[in-house]
Amino acid sequence: MTASPRIVLIHAVAVAMGPIAEAFARDWPAARLVNLLEDSLSPDRARDAELSPAMTARILDLCRYARSTGADAVLYTCSAFGPAIEAAARETSIPVLKPNEAMFEAALAHGARIGMLATFPPSVATMEAEFREEAARTRADARLETILVELALDALKAGDAPAHNALVAARAPELAASDAIVLAHFSTSRAAEAVRARVARPVLTSPDAAVAKLKRLLA
Repeated sequence: MTASPRIVLIHAVAVAMGPIAEAFARDWPAARLVNLLEDSLSPDRARDAELSPAMTARILDLCRYARSTGADAVLYTCSAFGPAIEAAARETSIPVLKPNEAMFEAALAHGARIGMLATFPPSVATMEAEFREEAARTRADARLETILVELALDALKAGDAPAHNALVAARAPELAASDAIVLAHFSTSRAAEAVRARVARPVLTSPDAAVAKLKRLLA
């Protein structure tokens, strides 16, 4: 592998792009990033009750395109498409990461009681399923408590990041008994410092954990 691998980032919302770019700039600036934004994915996923075969096909097509550009790895940054991303990963030999798999791995190293702060309702069921799968593999006694923070994502999409961060942080004390707290989405990672100011537990974000895992796999 080259010292500066080409990593394709596939986004469903523009608000996920900044946090992952910042994480790479901070922790692995040598990586060469390519951004693919398909911003109809998020509203279409919010409209549908289930992850449809048509949506899965779209996720697969994006991965195939990423591979055609010479990607050394692919990272999806939206957490509502887990099973489709797993299907994409099965098609190729390069690393294809779900947004939160590295974060869940890191969280379970802290203990069995994990709290999660989420802001995008359609992603919660798939994320909880992913957590259970990871727990079954590494820590069978693990439990996840999820809090859905209403209106936070709306504030962020409207350009009010401070309001988003405050809304997320305000719910964090409800998870103070957790061994670790995870911020469910790439967009939610903006609230990390505000959350850490409210609780004395480890607070993990998906961008930081994903960069660390990719670096281990590729560097």
